[in-house]
Amino acid sequence: MKSYAIVMAGGVGARFWPYGTSKFPKQFLPISDTRDSMLQLTIKRLLDLFDMENIFVVTNKQYISLVKNQLPKLPKDNIIGEPVGRNTAPCIGLACTILRQFDEKANMFVVPADHLIENQKEFNRSVSAGLKFIESNDSIVTLGIVPTHPETGYGYIQFLEDAYYRDEEFSKEIYKVKTFAEKPSLDVAKVFLESGDFLWNSGMFIFRADVMIQQIEKFLPDLFHQLKKIEKAVHSSDYEKVLEKVFGEIKGISIDYGVMEKSKNVYVIKSDFKWSDLGSWDEVYRIKAKDLNGNVIIGDTYVKNSSGNLIMSPKGFTGVIGVDDMIIINTKEGVLICKRERSQDVKEIVDYLRRKGLSDFI
Repeated sequence: MKSYAIVMAGGVGARFWPYGTSKFPKQFLPISDTRDSMLQLTIKRLLDLFDMENIFVVTNKQYISLVKNQLPKLPKDNIIGEPVGRNTAPCIGLACTILRQFDEKANMFVVPADHLIENQKEFNRSVSAGLKFIESNDSIVTLGIVPTHPETGYGYIQFLEDAYYRDEEFSKEIYKVKTFAEKPSLDVAKVFLESGDFLWNSGMFIFRADVMIQQIEKFLPDLFHQLKKIEKAVHSSDYEKVLEKVFGEIKGISIDYGVMEKSKNVYVIKSDFKWSDLGSWDEVYRIKAKDLNGNVIIGDTYVKNSSGNLIMSPKGFTGVIGVDDMIIINTKEGVLICKRERSQDVKEIVDYLRRKGLSDFI
C-alpha cells in the first residue's frame, strides 16, 4: 500500500514576532542552525521515507508561492491551499478528502512543518512502525516523545503500562493511549516525568484516510458534512468557490480536541529522538548553542555584563548592557523585549497590532 506524508504549513507564527510575521511565518524561516527553512528541513527528513510525489503540503493560499519557491521539486498539484486557517482538524480532513480521490485507504503520516527533529534513524523507525501498524488496524497512531525534562509548554500523552504490540522489524513498542493532558504547571510536569507513563505529545499522527474520515464523522459531524461538500466539488470547476465558502463556515478546532481525545482507537509509539516544536522564543533559546555567559547571540550586537539572553539582530545593530534572562529581537518590523519566561505571551502583541489595524508590522 502506498503511504503519503502530509505537511501542515499554514500557521501564521504569531509567537515568533517580529522575526516571523503573517507575511513570512516561521515555517519559511531558517530558525535552526542551517540555511534551510523549517519547511525545507521537514521535507528533507521525509524524503528518507516518502517519494516527493507522495508528499503533500497543506498551507494557507497566501503562502502557496512561498511553498513553490522553497520546494521547486514538489509537484504543484501536491500543494493544498486553505482559503483561511481553521486549525488542524479541518486541515487534516481536507487532506484526507483530497487523497481519497485516488487512494480510498491511503496510509497517511501528518507532520507539522516547523518542528526540529534529530536522530533520523530513530524517527524513521517510529514512522515506519506506525505505517505498518495501521495497514491492518483501524486505528490512529501518534508519536509520543520520551520526555527529557518537566516541560510546561507541551501537551502530554499517558499510555497504558503494558505494550499493546511490539514491532520486531523496527524495534518499536506501541501502547494504547489512556488519556491526553494539556500543558501542565511545573509541579504537575514533574509528576508526569517521575511517573514514567507520560510522553510529550508531538502532534504527529499516522492513520488511514478512511479511518480518519470515519472518526471525523463520529465526533465532528458538522465538519464531516462540510467535507462532503468539498468532496463533491473536487473535480469540478467550482472547487475553489466551494472550498472558500465551506471554509468560511467551518468552525476551527484542533484534531486533538475534536478526535484524538474522544476516540477509543488511539495508540502511541514511544519515540526517543530529539524533538522540539519550536513553539516560542524560549524554546529557540533552549536548543541554541550558548556563549560562556549563557547568551544566544545572532547578528550584529554589543553585549556586556549580561547573561541568559536570546539576542537576535538580523538587520540592524543591538546593544545590550546589564540584562539577564531576556528575549531581545530587533528587526525592521519591530523590536521585542520580554522575559524569557513570558515568551508564550508574544502573540498578545500580534493580537494588539491586528486589533489596531497595524498590519504593516505583522
